[in-house]
Amino acid sequence: MFCDELKIKLQAGNGGDGCIAFRREKFVARGGPNGGDGGNGGDILIKTNPNLNTLSHLAHKKAYKAQKGENGMGSNMYGKRGESLEIEVPVGTIIFNSDKSKVVADLSKEGDEIVIAKGGKGGMGNAHFVSSIRQAPRFAENGEPGEEKEIIMELKLVADVGIIGLPSAGKSTLISVISNAKPKIAEYHFTTLIPNLGLVDMSKFGGDSTESFLVADIPGLIEGASQGKGLGHQFLKHIARTQILIHVIDGYLENADINYKTINKELKDFDKTLAKKPQIVVINKIDLLNEETLAAKKKELRKAYKKGEIFEISAATHKGLKPLLFEICKRIKELKRDLRNNPPEEVVEMPVLRPHLEKAPFILEKIKKTKTQKTFKITGTKINRLAVMTDIRNPEGLERMYIYIEKFGIKKLINKKGATFGDFIEISGKKIPYRK
Repeated sequence: MFCDELKIKLQAGNGGDGCIAFRREKFVARGGPNGGDGGNGGDILIKTNPNLNTLSHLAHKKAYKAQKGENGMGSNMYGKRGESLEIEVPVGTIIFNSDKSKVVADLSKEGDEIVIAKGGKGGMGNAHFVSSIRQAPRFAENGEPGEEKEIIMELKLVADVGIIGLPSAGKSTLISVISNAKPKIAEYHFTTLIPNLGLVDMSKFGGDSTESFLVADIPGLIEGASQGKGLGHQFLKHIARTQILIHVIDGYLENADINYKTINKELKDFDKTLAKKPQIVVINKIDLLNEETLAAKKKELRKAYKKGEIFEISAATHKGLKPLLFEICKRIKELKRDLRNNPPEEVVEMPVLRPHLEKAPFILEKIKKTKTQKTFKITGTKINRLAVMTDIRNPEGLERMYIYIEKFGIKKLINKKGATFGDFIEISGKKIPYRK
């Protein structure tokens, strides 16, 4: 099964809880706190694997979860960190957020990887909270929840050359004889149901092996493909990363000029940049044509394709393949040279959001009022994390929250907003009674 788009849910590992423990030693009158920290939760990474060319291996599972960090233990023993989860995808995978409104990452090269979901921080044990005024703390932090998100992965095959044309023009036969691809070939429309990717080894055709290139056969293009007819709409996106298009015309069919225009219209309707890609036009199946018919076919095609050489080949008998392949190599070299001499404008990298470095440690989101009390809803990365990791049912944990509420300036702000006895401060869903 070929799969080039997939939505999955990710849950990074939660951090382990810190431990509340005290030393018990013979001849030691008062043992000190020795509760260890919880381990951090495992991350979820997505990395490219050059041996993959589909997302099918991920289609059977809709949710992925990394390992939780272990809880801390007594004797200052730290919990083990949760194992990270690695998800392998083909080169050319684009990662979007859940509604495809934002590109999270474009993994277009071998070795690309991204930490897509960060594991939660392990909670600190009570040994961490010893101070001159608190020598026997009886509280520890809870582990922080790992990041949870939903993403869409879309594959766009990475190939130097894309083969396009109407069904049964001989695209699959061509890629099978010039590369190591092994597509299904038969004498009926839509034999090819998935894009085929192959490596062309130029040393087999009298060239240099260093000039080898990747070629993709794009199936299903018919009139109306850009609007979803046939199979073309599903696979048009795979042409996006190619440098050159090989436009195969079926020499055995009539109206070569109309067939040529049909495919180019679909490219333009789908994405105008696709129609601007360099094309090498090829008349296939010349083994079925006599010289007079072939000349008429070329003249017919010239009505639509007025510039550039028209190559004549027979994929079935291998006639005319060498000149075509050497022309492709020449074009690729020219494009690479132009790219070196005229590099594209520097792409502005997506901003990396680091909420923990925000200048404002919190914001007052809203004040909910009833007849008897007000609730001040506070949000902010640091204060939210503290609230999530602190057990406010523990008196010492609650006292810790009051210290940070004052330290961050939350108390000062809500006092100005008229906070009184009986009101509440809400942080990460936890309601903390207001205290003067």
